[in-house]
Amino acid sequence: MTTVLIVDDQALQRLGFSMLMEQHPDLTVVGEATHGAEAVRKTAELRPDVVLMDVRMPGMDGIEATRRIVQSGGRSRVLVLTTFDLDEYAYAALRAGASGFLLKDALPDEFIYGVRAVAAGDAVIAPGLTRKLLDAFADRMPGRTPEQERRLAALTEREREVLTAMATGLSNTEIAGRFSLAESTVKSHVSRVLAKIGARDRVQAVIFAFDAGLVSPA
Repeated sequence: MTTVLIVDDQALQRLGFSMLMEQHPDLTVVGEATHGAEAVRKTAELRPDVVLMDVRMPGMDGIEATRRIVQSGGRSRVLVLTTFDLDEYAYAALRAGASGFLLKDALPDEFIYGVRAVAAGDAVIAPGLTRKLLDAFADRMPGRTPEQERRLAALTEREREVLTAMATGLSNTEIAGRFSLAESTVKSHVSRVLAKIGARDRVQAVIFAFDAGLVSPA
């Protein structure tokens, strides 16, 4: 059973998310919060598998709440939901340690997949958002640091190709097709990439690739 805490300042949004998850016996809502500070407190109390986090809320916003939840070192993972697909909130949420980012207008199947994936320790980014993030924040990316150079140097040529493909938004299945590899082989490459660059999950690997300038707008 995957336990979920819903954080949103709008009652109708919370109700909608709850009703959707009630249709799936492997998901259960253990609580709700209406602002960031309450989200931090209830996450500590309830220890849900997944925190569905709205971004724009009165008082403490979802970015700061995500940062505090992640820094607490608890087991809960944060999946950020917002109506805004192209603004600083997307990038800031991922840098704060969120394990995924979806739009509120995502299809129900995409939403449920995201919750399950994050609960399983994977990471999700809304389809198409990776490219938008890269384009939007390219001019803010710093030069590559010596530490980033060291981590990149630890990658084999294939691992670097896999990281680049991840950063452009390709799934494991798509990466396997691009390089004519078995999907199990791609998963092994992804695991080694995460270990070598010190990334907690796939989202953090994408952020690393952005910051290191491994990918750039076409």
